[in-house]
Amino acid sequence: MPIKIQRDLPARSELEKENIFVMDEDRALSQDIRPLQIIILNLMPVKQDTETQLFRALSNTPLQVDITLMHMASHHSKNTSSWHLNKFYVTFDEIRRRTFDGMIITGAPVEMLPFEEVDYWHELAEIMDWTKTHVTSTIHVCWAAQAGLYHHYGIDKVLLPRKLSGVYKHHLLSREMPLTRGFDDFFKVPHSRNTTVPLESIWAIDDLIVLAKSYEAGAYLIQNRSGSMIFVTGHPEYDRMTLDKEYHRDLEAGLDPDIPENYYPGDDPENQPKLTWRLHANSLYTNWLNYYVYQVTPYILEEMDM
Repeated sequence: MPIKIQRDLPARSELEKENIFVMDEDRALSQDIRPLQIIILNLMPVKQDTETQLFRALSNTPLQVDITLMHMASHHSKNTSSWHLNKFYVTFDEIRRRTFDGMIITGAPVEMLPFEEVDYWHELAEIMDWTKTHVTSTIHVCWAAQAGLYHHYGIDKVLLPRKLSGVYKHHLLSREMPLTRGFDDFFKVPHSRNTTVPLESIWAIDDLIVLAKSYEAGAYLIQNRSGSMIFVTGHPEYDRMTLDKEYHRDLEAGLDPDIPENYYPGDDPENQPKLTWRLHANSLYTNWLNYYVYQVTPYILEEMDM
């Protein structure tokens, strides 16, 4: 898929090195098709890393996708420059009157706080309400999955005894939904979190379907019955070395982290991790774009039911 992003966005050069087709505005305008309008609410601290990871995950479909990046106006970012945010990102006030084919809300390192104590919670809650009338389908990733389940369904997160960090085997519970089309019976996904959402709480909501789970990591892939909300509790978009960076960050912070499970060969942090989850990430985002966005979104976005 040609991803249409701004010509000078730093992620572009990294993606081109990986032979991923990236299209700039001039070439996109010459194609007589309507690209899908996808907005990414990036809540991660180092936004450039997350940009590259998500652009890569969205790069395996013939559909043209026009990406808009959004950040929280009510939060001051300490790890991404104001220059980067001002140049490449919009705020909610700038786009609240627009409609989008799809949206991704990323995770955030705030899971130890009660949701209402997160400094941008009220703005995020307003955005999540807005998605129900202005976005065809929204993917919530990791902490955002917990936040979405809490806001939309009243399901609270639960603190884990130790941080869940590693690459875990998952298995399908349902092949009936297009989101899991082409999935293997078992597949691997990275997780990195201190909280979880109990399976029993999700199963108690008739509108929610658990499509995949892990014995170690719990519920992984959840959707509502209409497909307008997807909840992904792990990080399929992570790079090979992301868990490694987090592990060494926590070591330097004196947090005594466990070595990420099923990640380093021989459980030795000196060994380079094996990349074992990329195919699943590609399938997940390709299915979402095709079956939950492209196949159901109106050609004229302004005609979306609101």
